[in-house]
Amino acid sequence: MVQLPGVLGTAGPVHVAPMAGGPSTPALVTAAVRAGAFAQLAAGYKSPEALAAEIGAVRAAGAAGFGVNLFVPNPVPIGDAEYARYRDALAAEPGAADVPKREDDDAWHEKVALLLDDPVPVVSFTFGLPDPATVRAFRQRGTLVVQSVTNPDESRAAEDLGVDALVVQGVGAGGHSAVLDPARQADDLSLADIVRSVAAVTALPIVAAGGIGDRDDVGAALGAGAGAVAVGTYVLRTDEAGTSDTHRDALGDPTFDRTARTRAFTGRPARALVNDFVRAHADAPLGYPAVHHLTKPIRGAAAAAHDPQRLHLWAGRAWRSAPTGSLAAALAELAG
Repeated sequence: MVQLPGVLGTAGPVHVAPMAGGPSTPALVTAAVRAGAFAQLAAGYKSPEALAAEIGAVRAAGAAGFGVNLFVPNPVPIGDAEYARYRDALAAEPGAADVPKREDDDAWHEKVALLLDDPVPVVSFTFGLPDPATVRAFRQRGTLVVQSVTNPDESRAAEDLGVDALVVQGVGAGGHSAVLDPARQADDLSLADIVRSVAAVTALPIVAAGGIGDRDDVGAALGAGAGAVAVGTYVLRTDEAGTSDTHRDALGDPTFDRTARTRAFTGRPARALVNDFVRAHADAPLGYPAVHHLTKPIRGAAAAAHDPQRLHLWAGRAWRSAPTGSLAAALAELAG
């Protein structure tokens, strides 16, 4: 095991992963830091102004050791005909709209500029690799740079960029896969096996993520060479998470009996509870962020109607272990 640098190493062995779309609130990050853990805000889908406000809220609460996660632009092109086919397939869904095909970079340059002008301790990247100049600029400002990867090849590419640490994500992770090539079929290996395979090709320190549900999972990842683990789904039902009531209820509903990787909601592979929308659109195309924008009105209508059957219920394979109550209690249960 290689020691994690800076605040990543001085925090406890269980980190809180960034979760875009609402769960990663300033309250969640603050509670994690107060409990001795490391946590990150999720910049994905937020305006730079909203991100700046969240950073300010965490600092105002006295939490210093935190990070920010950015979506690196790594568009997955979708042809006009394929986009039209999926738009037509969604036409009968409540809330469906004739959304023109839209590509964007999630305000990448503006968010990078914000974090370079007002540095935070850690910045992490997912969906793609930043350019070397961006990595150098953050490190020159004293910011630790972390890259999400899913296999040894991606790990070597990240190491070549000069990042400080890796988040190694397994296939059991909830929400979006961090895979750099969304068309690639991920190897269905245990998280411990993936950590071992990455540790064999790089000297970078590792945080393991994906499918962590109990102390045995934590121990297996640490024993395989990770310096810490990160949990996401495990904390979705805690008091401080910004998870919607519909999503919280679904995680505890026994009628949801499995998860699957799906492209139906965003055009990128992501693991969710299997509901009617996932089943109906198993042939959804790759196409991010165009598909994400296409389904947004449907997801918005489902959220307003408290309809779990058409909502993106992100969940990892260990979702049944997710506790209710305070974040501090949940983390203490895992850390032992």
